[in-house]
Amino acid sequence: MSDMNTQIIEEFRANEGRVGGPFEGAPMILVHHVGRKSGKQTVAPLMYLPGDDPSVLYIFASKAGAPTNPAYYYNLVDAGRATVEVGTETFDVAVTEVTGADRDRIYAEQASRYPGFADYEEKTKGVRVIPVLKLTRV
Repeated sequence: MSDMNTQIIEEFRANEGRVGGPFEGAPMILVHHVGRKSGKQTVAPLMYLPGDDPSVLYIFASKAGAPTNPAYYYNLVDAGRATVEVGTETFDVAVTEVTGADRDRIYAEQASRYPGFADYEEKTKGVRVIPVLKLTRV
């Protein structure tokens, strides 16, 4: 997985935030986070959903439908802040978890645009609810 992530990150940076392959045409973001335990700086390439407010982006801790949350989810929630790259811009964001009906509405919108997210939700049904994180530009 890390080799694939490295390739996506390199392609993202070489093409002003655009990547090909299975993510072609999808809105991509690079999320920089620090490991809670390791202290190591890591970058996660993810798809995002733009919010109605241009300063808001949503990301989804889907881990491709795995039964556990990805490590970046815990790192971001714990820190409450992150740095992101979108297109050619790099900026800081505040991180908050979206829950309840708002979470369900936002996740449903992402799943309607990208059906793979509906598949991930089906895989995790009865195991975990895929977290939705709101990234607000600061």
